[in-house]
Amino acid sequence: MTGGMVIIGAGECGGRAALALRDLGYEGPVTLVGDEPHLPYERPPLSKEAMTGEAPLIKAIASDELLAERSIRHIHSVRAVAIDRAGHAVSLSDSSSLSYDKLLLATGSLPRKLPMPGLGGRCVYLRTFNDALAIRAHLKPENRVAIIGGGFIGLELAASARKLGATVTVIEAQPRILMRGVPAEIAEIIHKAHEAEGVNVLTGQGITAIADDGAEVRITLAGGQEVVADLAVIGIGAVPVTALAADAGLAIDNGIAVDGTLRTEDPDIFAAGDCCSFPLAVYGGRRVRLEAWRNAQEQGALAATNMLGANEAHAAVPWFWSDQYGLTLQIAGLSDEGRSIVRRDLDDGAFILFHLAEDGRLVAASGIGPGNAVARDIRLAEMLIAKRATPAPDALGSQTVKLKSLLAA
Repeated sequence: MTGGMVIIGAGECGGRAALALRDLGYEGPVTLVGDEPHLPYERPPLSKEAMTGEAPLIKAIASDELLAERSIRHIHSVRAVAIDRAGHAVSLSDSSSLSYDKLLLATGSLPRKLPMPGLGGRCVYLRTFNDALAIRAHLKPENRVAIIGGGFIGLELAASARKLGATVTVIEAQPRILMRGVPAEIAEIIHKAHEAEGVNVLTGQGITAIADDGAEVRITLAGGQEVVADLAVIGIGAVPVTALAADAGLAIDNGIAVDGTLRTEDPDIFAAGDCCSFPLAVYGGRRVRLEAWRNAQEQGALAATNMLGANEAHAAVPWFWSDQYGLTLQIAGLSDEGRSIVRRDLDDGAFILFHLAEDGRLVAASGIGPGNAVARDIRLAEMLIAKRATPAPDALGSQTVKLKSLLAA
């Protein structure tokens, strides 16, 4: 019997890949290995609905019944510990092993650890559903929550904590929140929204000491100020899970290095999602690693296609989003590729910033507004970026010129 398709990592990317293999007509064995006890589930709700909903529910990608119906074997609560490339086998932490024809590494990323002494049980990270349950227990009116890191996860969590009545302080070492990939104009709006909701946002504040005595956490800032909290949530970025690949001799370059088809240097091993870096054609082959929900979905499906013998390159434009206090931020493309910015104002205070390269090419679009105010134009901008379009700046900035007309041109 053939080893079939083995997927290590039962998150968004791995789960989508397993389902895609069946959608594409593959009839051999499909095995999905995950280290959590849960079904494959979506992570974006962990900082939002899982915190604030009436009951903390997992948003599963597939039920046990669907996996059984599709003949997808799901091995949970087990880690892959070694890959035998010559023997086409993976060793698992329960001492069993799986043979494979093709292997997909969808191992994701883990929270970056804060390298300081003094962290205890009240200093936590958010990555899994169980992490979310533990944090949620602290989000109540009488509790003080300190969030270390002013990125997407930290700010979404701050919004959820305020919704539940907790006192919230966000501590960011950089000069402003959302330094990575979000223009200052948009970050300022989100900063003000948090302050209006009662969040104390401290930027440009390094931490010199943390003391967690089991009853509360005392955080000493570089300026001498002390923040005292019942819970400290650390959200200072994520690191790709690469040890399994590295130990097997696969190349690592800010993640498991893959080519445009998501194949590693081993023709029978692929990697996709948060754990891999890949060349992005729309930016001249620049190697990137994306921690994004849609990227995990798209690459899961693409990896499945290429495991079955296609040779399709990843061509999607990166896309990110975040919801906070009724505001939705959406970004298409990589804003750090831009050299100049054109602003287009929309209704209800919403606006989009178009990022242009030196040659006039549209390389990114960042928008913010209530609800879905920017969604349609960001989608059109995404299509313009994919076409490598060079729209006239005046047309981009004009409310009277429809983006759809620029796409047609």
